[in-house]
Amino acid sequence: MSVSRRTVLAVAASATATATSPAWAAEASGHQDPASTAHTLRAAADYAVEKLRAVAPRVTAFPVATKFEKWVYSQDGDWVGGFWPGTLWMAYLYSKDDVFRTLALDSARRLAPRRHDTTTHDLGFLFYPSWVTAWRLTGEDSWSAGAVQAAESLIQRYNPRGRFIRAWGALGDPNNAGRVIIDTMMNLDLLAFASRQTGDGKYLGVAVEHARTVQETFPRQDGSTPHVYDFDPDSGAPIGPNTVQGYSPTSCWSRGQAWGIYGFTTMYRRTGDKQFLSTARKLADYAVGTLGEDHVPVWDYRAPQQPHDIKDASAGAVMACGLIDLSAATGRREYRQVAVRILTALSETCLTSKSARAEAIVARCTRNRPAEDGIEVSLPYADYYLLEGILRLLQPQDVDRAVDLSMRP
Repeated sequence: MSVSRRTVLAVAASATATATSPAWAAEASGHQDPASTAHTLRAAADYAVEKLRAVAPRVTAFPVATKFEKWVYSQDGDWVGGFWPGTLWMAYLYSKDDVFRTLALDSARRLAPRRHDTTTHDLGFLFYPSWVTAWRLTGEDSWSAGAVQAAESLIQRYNPRGRFIRAWGALGDPNNAGRVIIDTMMNLDLLAFASRQTGDGKYLGVAVEHARTVQETFPRQDGSTPHVYDFDPDSGAPIGPNTVQGYSPTSCWSRGQAWGIYGFTTMYRRTGDKQFLSTARKLADYAVGTLGEDHVPVWDYRAPQQPHDIKDASAGAVMACGLIDLSAATGRREYRQVAVRILTALSETCLTSKSARAEAIVARCTRNRPAEDGIEVSLPYADYYLLEGILRLLQPQDVDRAVDLSMRP
């Protein structure tokens, strides 16, 4: 097997760095020794970059999921289009290879028509890791302006009677008009960005109101959450919990729980509102307490066959990023320790490294278990958040440049 000069240099650098037992690796010493932990994560990042180096030049659309280990594509990006350029940006930050920078910009440009899309809540997923990151790393104002336009499209979906952003369906479509999902917490940072860029507080105002509504309705007493909460779209009155991705309205879909942890922590960082931090901790404590010994989440924490049910590595990658954030916000090392163990577990047990034909980085993901859609596949957001999480540990200043990890109380 041939080994690139980049890999040889990275392994040598890893040996030097891990000899000093970096603090973040030492925090995971309950799992394995610190030097081994650091080496494992560096090796996973090296693998990811080499995989992208081989696959990315021939990708001309947006990966959605794999089928028989090969990417299936969307031309307009579906809801996941931002993660491919985002992954390329993470590869650029890690490798310093300008090829990834060029590919990331080319991919992001293809999302331009979606700036005006008012039919989806997923504009944060589409434009933050692609266009906001492009602006932060290039300084070109066209990327910032496009992201602000996407935020303007997103706030059209705000229902002021119920104080929520509608998840699904065109604006004039009565179907799903009162449906709110936990995923939307991850789209709110685009609105915070727009307010900072324009000086107009309306965007952040919508984000705060939506987050407060979710905070009041989604978390159960034990910290678990449903995927969906329904409202009367005309009166704004809450109706009750529901689900599409989870096992049932009373279950806890693991990726949704991870979206909530990351999203509420981000809203705390953008506002300084300690209630958002408290909610993030409540959700995190439930997920950490339910996580199995292998540190790879099952697809739903309350599914009847858990903890022996199928896994969702993407939930683990998202959760790890949120926990690193939460540790910094609270000063509690325990959250960071779990995050390191999750990232180590994903790097040891969920990479596609044993398959010569695989085009993705992370395996063992579950897209939509109730619909039997995407079981044991690869997903673009798993690749993105695994790299983001590893780089938060290896190169936090670079990740800060890309996605803004600052506190803005």
